[in-house]
Amino acid sequence: MRLFHVSEEPDIQVFVPRVPLRKELDQTKGLVWALNEAGLPNFLTPRECPRVTWLASSGHRCLAIEHAWHKRMLNTTLYIYEFDPARFYLQDMCAGYYVSEHTERPIGWTRIDDLYGALFEHGVEVRLVNNLWPLRDAVVNSTVNFSICDMWNAQPKE
Repeated sequence: MRLFHVSEEPDIQVFVPRVPLRKELDQTKGLVWALNEAGLPNFLTPRECPRVTWLASSGHRCLAIEHAWHKRMLNTTLYIYEFDPARFYLQDMCAGYYVSEHTERPIGWTRIDDLYGALFEHGVEVRLVNNLWPLRDAVVNSTVNFSICDMWNAQPKE
């Protein structure tokens, strides 16, 4: 198993556990977050970019962002840090999230300058929409596996 962390920050030497922002998670222990290979394409976007991703039963993966984020997608560089998975444990199977309660050092990294190209290499269909809310509502009410991130930065609900 390979685990990754995606960041816009270059040259991170050490990842120190942080208390989760999500209030439904244990606030008494810090965590280092990582993604498995299947979840990685869901994070090949700029930081805080609102997005809806889903995986159809056929295995077809799709990611949608709003038109307003298109230029940021073109002008953002991401760094994919890889971890030794030894001290990580599963946090969310559907999302592919793993966590460690220990300070972690990356065992390698990759620079990504072409985010669209990276998504295409992972076989992801990319859609640009005016407003993510109708798609978000449809995906939540469907039977597909999905991931919804950073919707607080989406256009207001129509």
